[in-house]
Amino acid sequence: MTTQINPIDADGSSSLDEVTTSIQYKFKDLALLKKALVHRSYVNESVREEHNERLEFLGDAVLELIITEHLFRTYPNRPEGELTSFRSAVVRTESLAAASRELGLGEFIFMSKGEEATGGRNRDYILANTYEALLGAMYMDAGLKQCEKLVESTLLGKIPEIVEKRLDIDPKSKLQEISQEKYKYTPTYTVIKEEGPDHERIFTVQAIINEKGMGTGSGKSKQEAEQAAALTSLQMLADNML
Repeated sequence: MTTQINPIDADGSSSLDEVTTSIQYKFKDLALLKKALVHRSYVNESVREEHNERLEFLGDAVLELIITEHLFRTYPNRPEGELTSFRSAVVRTESLAAASRELGLGEFIFMSKGEEATGGRNRDYILANTYEALLGAMYMDAGLKQCEKLVESTLLGKIPEIVEKRLDIDPKSKLQEISQEKYKYTPTYTVIKEEGPDHERIFTVQAIINEKGMGTGSGKSKQEAEQAAALTSLQMLADNML
């Protein structure tokens, strides 16, 4: 969608209605939903608003509990190490960002004009953080059961494929294994961009195989960005193998 809407301005009732329709839940306290959509950058332009990072903190814990309990009940014969690995694959930034896109949340996030101009509405880590903030807001508004419904509709369906294909295995290790076997080269990684303030630095990294640029990925650390770049590269290799 090309038209961006600020749901807080002019009480935001129509745009918030669109969000509640997408998530299939009507908030009792709309202020919580509004807060879940406010990125830190927006606070610099509107000091009256509070950003969503506290709700993100809460939502992260709620999400971990829901996924952990589901894995525990669904895979009773799997050891805790594998369950932990499965959980990490489900809640990684790319997965949460995809869920956020499915819900159309990017259109309604409040951010600075500068952040928006540089593609912030489609940036994985912002979308993932907003998903967690939304969960935190839903937990405060209605409790765990309502959060479980959202997670079930957006994330739980991905778990069977992750378990069956072992997509939880460290992407860098998997890329190295495939690259050495197929091309006889070990992948390297190079930082192609750094942005954001020191307390919220974002790195963008590209994987390189035999001097050929492969997938890119972003993260709050170089290590996280490298894992994201490796995952994108694996997807590129899989497409080429079809």
